[in-house]
Amino acid sequence: MKKRSILKKIALAVIVVIIAVYAAANAYLINYAFVRPSDGDGNDRPSKVLVKNQKWLSKQKTYLWEQKAVGTDIKLKAVYLPAETKTNKTIIVAHGYHGSSYNMASYIRMFHNQGYNVLSPDDRASGKSGGKFITFGWKDRLDYCQWVRQVIRKNGNDSRIGLFGVSMGGATVMMVSGEKLPKQVKAIVEDCGYSSVYDELSTQLTEQFGLPKEPILSTTALFASPFIGYNFAKEGSSVAQLKKNKRPIFLIHGDSDDFVPTSMLQKNYDAVKSTKEKWVVKNTRHANAYYTHPKEYARKVGKFFGKYLD
Repeated sequence: MKKRSILKKIALAVIVVIIAVYAAANAYLINYAFVRPSDGDGNDRPSKVLVKNQKWLSKQKTYLWEQKAVGTDIKLKAVYLPAETKTNKTIIVAHGYHGSSYNMASYIRMFHNQGYNVLSPDDRASGKSGGKFITFGWKDRLDYCQWVRQVIRKNGNDSRIGLFGVSMGGATVMMVSGEKLPKQVKAIVEDCGYSSVYDELSTQLTEQFGLPKEPILSTTALFASPFIGYNFAKEGSSVAQLKKNKRPIFLIHGDSDDFVPTSMLQKNYDAVKSTKEKWVVKNTRHANAYYTHPKEYARKVGKFFGKYLD
């Protein structure tokens, strides 16, 4: 009996240790994935082209737009660059994970050169906006609906608006596509966005940590939901939103993308029931399509928006 009692205590201790380790692992993943980084924006080693375009952007006469994140008191900020020649056409640009409007300088310049007004927000917990937790585009999608309405209020009911995003920003505009949008939103271009938050975190859990996605992600989703405002194991799907999309959309993805696997492009593309185009960019890694093929990128994206915003 004494031996059996000891074994029970050992078994209980092992269970307690396993639970503690598991809880610690979930806490680490939440902090790693969702908490705002303390070392500024992404792009630790930005390309020479990006640096050049950031310097260009810093010299432009831009305007600061503000709003509150939907359902919160978080203050959001955005950079607005009007076109050189007055126009009712505006592109709203969504940045990537750990990014900001500053990191989108190359795209802002590209659209400015094409004659568009450009609005480039900093998402929750990003850039100059407030907030502690990154929501991977899902809660941000509601904020972008508000940015759209702000463009219409300030630029007029005859506004013609395009949505554009790269990486997490690509997923964000795909998520926005499934919402009830004003008629002024005419077309969407996304570059290397993931099929869902769950799918992307599954990929990173395997690639970076060599761990199976379950049961880790389902429990992490439960622990994270009070902080990020949703359960990413049940919500946060670009695919589900694209099925509701009614606007023309152009999907871009590098053929060598191992951060957001290129296979996600097809899942997203297959979900679209509206007018759609896709471009698999040769010899291109994650979020580098513009930088590896700048002229072709500008031409293809410009042609697509021009077709629906003109």
